[in-house]
Amino acid sequence: MERGNQTGAGNFILLGFTDEPELQSLLFGLLLSMYLVTVLGNLLIILAIISDSHLHSPMYFFLSNLSLADIGFTSTSVPKALRNIQTQSRVITFAGCFSQICFFFVFGCQDNLLLTVMAYDRFVAICHPLHYVSIMNPRLCQLMALGSWLISILGSLPNTLTILRLSFCTNRKIPQFFCDLPEVLKITCSDTLINNIVLYSVAIILGVFPLSGILLSYSQIFSSILRISSDRGKYKAFSTCGSHLLVVSLFYGTSLGVYFSSVSTSSSRMSLMASVMYTMVTPMLNPFIYSLRNRDIKVALVTVLSKMVPLREC
Repeated sequence: MERGNQTGAGNFILLGFTDEPELQSLLFGLLLSMYLVTVLGNLLIILAIISDSHLHSPMYFFLSNLSLADIGFTSTSVPKALRNIQTQSRVITFAGCFSQICFFFVFGCQDNLLLTVMAYDRFVAICHPLHYVSIMNPRLCQLMALGSWLISILGSLPNTLTILRLSFCTNRKIPQFFCDLPEVLKITCSDTLINNIVLYSVAIILGVFPLSGILLSYSQIFSSILRISSDRGKYKAFSTCGSHLLVVSLFYGTSLGVYFSSVSTSSSRMSLMASVMYTMVTPMLNPFIYSLRNRDIKVALVTVLSKMVPLREC
């Protein structure tokens, strides 16, 4: 196997999306547009929640943290992909690859844990409405948010630190637009048994357990909704968690898509498309899901945007 012309010691090649020169400009414009929509959309959600006192509640507090995590999640991979397209270079250093893997796990775990916390918040709101204020008090919410960030950081360490023990052969081509850990493990010359054990152990602890918490919360929520006698009451109760349920379905649906595409097919194209859905499309759609289905968010967004318009006209 030959080493790529642009690689030096400790460098990798991200094969990206396509080799066709005529598609590079179109691809750059598409990725840039998606990235800007993601960042601006999530920033607007954060600004709307901060600026509107009516949104200073546990649900919106966790939503602002989720928006921040989504910005970090997509910023882990897309800016480097854009730079590689612009400069016609596919090289990423080992330090850059290591950083991408580290932050990918941090923000991915944070998304996962926040969705679990938000499911618990909806469970308390629907199943224990009279005790909601006392249970979901500001101190508990802050501790849950801080705890999710700390767990995400600590949870990323086993996977990232075990990478340091790996050595790589002359083939350092990664069939992705970012350093995806499973793809990196495929090109190493070292024994990856420990890495795979750590990878799947962390995935079970920080993936399966939170998902189980979400499923348990929603089983209780649906049970409570079914006991409501009026259709209007059922609709009102379900509407309070509809957006979150849609985001959860999108997040775990694309996550499972990435997993099954990597284990059930040898096609790098399928794995690449699944990764795009997971790392770019989901964070981009989340602000629209929450704003389009939530009147309070829409009112707050209109207020924020109306304050920005005069500044643009001056």
